Order: sequence, then C-alpha cells, then structure tokens
Amino acid sequence: MSNRRWYIGLLVLTFVFICLLLQFLFSTLRIRELVKLPSAVSEISPRHIVLISQELDNPFWRSVEQGARAAVQQYGWELEYTGSFRINPAEQTKLLEKAIAAKADAILLQGLGEPQYKQWIDKAIAQGIPVLTVDTDEPESSRLSYVGTNNEEAGKRMGELVEQKVGDASRIGVLIGSSADSQRLRLLGFQEATSYYPNLTITEIRTSNISRLQAEQQAADMLAKHPQIQIMVGFSALDGIGIMKAAERASRNDLRIFSFDDLQETVDGIRQCKIASSIVQQPYKIGYDSVMLLNQYWSGQAPEKQHFIPATVLDANSLGGSAGGACR
Repeated sequence: MSNRRWYIGLLVLTFVFICLLLQFLFSTLRIRELVKLPSAVSEISPRHIVLISQELDNPFWRSVEQGARAAVQQYGWELEYTGSFRINPAEQTKLLEKAIAAKADAILLQGLGEPQYKQWIDKAIAQGIPVLTVDTDEPESSRLSYVGTNNEEAGKRMGELVEQKVGDASRIGVLIGSSADSQRLRLLGFQEATSYYPNLTITEIRTSNISRLQAEQQAADMLAKHPQIQIMVGFSALDGIGIMKAAERASRNDLRIFSFDDLQETVDGIRQCKIASSIVQQPYKIGYDSVMLLNQYWSGQAPEKQHFIPATVLDANSLGGSAGGACR
C-alpha cells in the first residue's frame, strides 16, 4: 500500500515538474518576442515624399514626376504623385493641407502666389516638413528652395531670339498660359528684352489657361483682330501648338511662331518650318534635382535657395538633318 502511494506521489511530482517546465519555456519564448519588438519598431520606414502637380496629366508635370521617381528609387524612398485634373489652385491648397496632415516627410509643389497657400507652406516648415517649390516659386514663404527654370531670364532669351530671327519691324501677339508667377516672369523678361528693339511692338497679350484649344481660339481671335501681327509667342507648352493650328486655319504661312518646351507636336512644327524655335525646359531634371536637394538637406547640408535648371533653344538647326536647310 505504501509503495502504491509512493508511486502516485512520484507521478504527481513529475506532472507538476513538467507543468512548471512548460510554463518556463513559454515564458522564455514570450520574453524573446518582447525583446525583438523594440528593434522592429526602431526600423526606419522609407521617407514619404509628396509631389503636388499643377495638372495631373500635363506632360510637363508627368516628366517632373518621372525625374523625382527615378531619384527616390536610388534611396529606397516613396513618392506620392498627386494633383488636380484641371488647373485648380483651391484643389492644390487642399492637397497641401492633406499632405501636412498625413505628416509627409517632404513636399514638392508649385508656388501659387496666394497668401493662404504661403501660410500652409510656412505651417509645413514649422512642423519640420521641408517644402521645395518647383516650376513656380513662392519666394515670400519659408520654402526650403526653388528648383526650376529662371523664368525671367527665359523670357529675355525669347525676346532676343525673336529679334535675331525677324529683323524688320514687326508686331507681336503674345499668349501666356496662366496668371502663375512663372508665366508673369517670362512675360516680364520678354517685355524688357523687346523694349531695347524699337522695331518690335507687342500688340496684344492674352491667356490660354494652359489649354491647346483655348490657345488656338485666342490666337485665331488675335489674328482676326490684328491682321498686321507678324509674330506670335507662346509662353506655355501648349500655346505654340495652338498658335500653329490657328495660323493654319487662317492660312498665315508668313506668321513666325515662337514657343516653349518640346512636346512632339512642337518638334514636328519646327521640322515642318511652322514654328521658328522653342525654349525647352528640363522638367525631368527639375524633379530629379529636387529629390537630390532633399537628400542634401537630410544629410545636414543647407541647399541653395534657388536651384536654376538651364533651358535650351530648339530650332531647325539644332534638330539637324534636312530640317535646318529647309527652313532657311
């Protein structure tokens, strides 16, 4: 009887020991999980950069996006590309507010020249979110840097191009894309440059609202109203194409057209001698360099306040081949 009790007692003790051992093992595993948790939390998540475009599917802004995306991939960061479907400053402001609320690591955007927009940029900076302006500056804000074309100098260069290519007394019709500061500065530079040449007279200035159809309509109206116009200049990418279409409708083969950027229709127009020349920006490089400046900033280097991307001149000669000789 005593042996039976002894065996039962031994079994009970063995069972208790096994339970304690299992409990110890489970506790050890749990402690290991807790030890691993802080290191997982401390892992640095990819930087999240928001690019707010003026117009979502505009070729210029898509090229800016491509450049920025190529740069962020080098660092393993993330790029969020957003914007309104049509030009809408109120929507751009809402998207800026949203990016700040989402605590983006950095914001790339177009300056609007509006007090409320400036305040939101300043708010982002105050919260430690670096903001870079691209294409159009917001110089009165606390933005980190401006990356883009020196628009006033581009306007002056356009004036010099016109004078070099037309020679005799000429009247000029001008289209600007919008009231954006970039367009205003191009016009200002153009007016300054042409003021030195008494043979050049600006007859009328109109706005196309960054629309090829509106550019065509405005150019057609201008040519009908002022048939003496011999030169037309467009300061946004779609203006030159719209002017070219209006000239074709009016059978104005004598009209000298000067444009901006290098959309395929613009390049074709130069090859066909319908457009004299175009000042070409580098939107891909604007996007790429913007991200490079952010990397400098996060590496402890203060970026320059204005990072100008040079523009080039595209004409029949620079295109090469038979185009140069055909347009002479």
